[in-house]
Amino acid sequence: MEIRTYLKISVGVALATITLKTGAWWVSDSVSLLSDAMESLVNLAGAMFALMMVTIAARPPDEDHPYGHHKAEYFSSGFEGVLIFAAALGIIWAAVDRLLDPQPLQAVGLGIMLSVVSSTLNGALAWSMLRKGRAARSMALQADARHLFTDVWTSAGVIAGLLAVGATGWQWLDPVIAIAVALNILREGWSLVAGSADALMDRAIEPEGQAQIKQVLEGFDHQTIRFDHVVTRRAGQRRFVDLHMHMPAAWTLGRAAAVRGEVEQALMSAVPGLRATIQLLPLDVEAHFNDQRDPL
Repeated sequence: MEIRTYLKISVGVALATITLKTGAWWVSDSVSLLSDAMESLVNLAGAMFALMMVTIAARPPDEDHPYGHHKAEYFSSGFEGVLIFAAALGIIWAAVDRLLDPQPLQAVGLGIMLSVVSSTLNGALAWSMLRKGRAARSMALQADARHLFTDVWTSAGVIAGLLAVGATGWQWLDPVIAIAVALNILREGWSLVAGSADALMDRAIEPEGQAQIKQVLEGFDHQTIRFDHVVTRRAGQRRFVDLHMHMPAAWTLGRAAAVRGEVEQALMSAVPGLRATIQLLPLDVEAHFNDQRDPL
């Protein structure tokens, strides 16, 4: 399936889990189940925004965006992280209020059953989305999948806590569990925001991709040709590498261009989604970077 298809399914599952978890809270009056339902609202908003950003990222390059729109996916991850912060603060507010004024729980068994059903849906979808996201190098899909997994563990903690409340009769456990849930999703939210910000700053491609690039270049590198100033970056699902290829000054332009074409093809075949930019230079010419006179 395409990435957008997964995200459309995620929207549908989020609507279903919101219904189930809201019902679980309604019948039990448990603030920890309310916190679980609030996190599912974040899942819905995150999936919808991710779908929009993935659609934008798929647009072809244009005059204003000659390198494409691939980085749009990073905004999805950051947006979902911000939503998680908002949800966590709401959960803490509701939990503190209940901690100061404890209330008996109702129909806990039915509430737990509804929560288990919703967690099963989230877990199955998250596992499938994470596999697809890694294969397609989609940060938006991986972020949505990781958040769904967090939701599953949150639900598991809530269920365990409610069982403990039933066994001990300690009503204060319910809001304490809700606060623990909020702190956990705050951690996940920070991870998403930090990862999105880091990726927007032209992070180098993954180590395995760099190793493949090195291996390809070593296959061409010999006394006649050498490579240097190899720099990589990633933007969404796209990968880029820039490098210099040094060759004998006596070569014709046609011969140099033919060899460069072979190198580009080998690189793009070795690393899916890679785009290579190769500058041709004579063997006795060096390019200089990071000049001290550079105002940047």
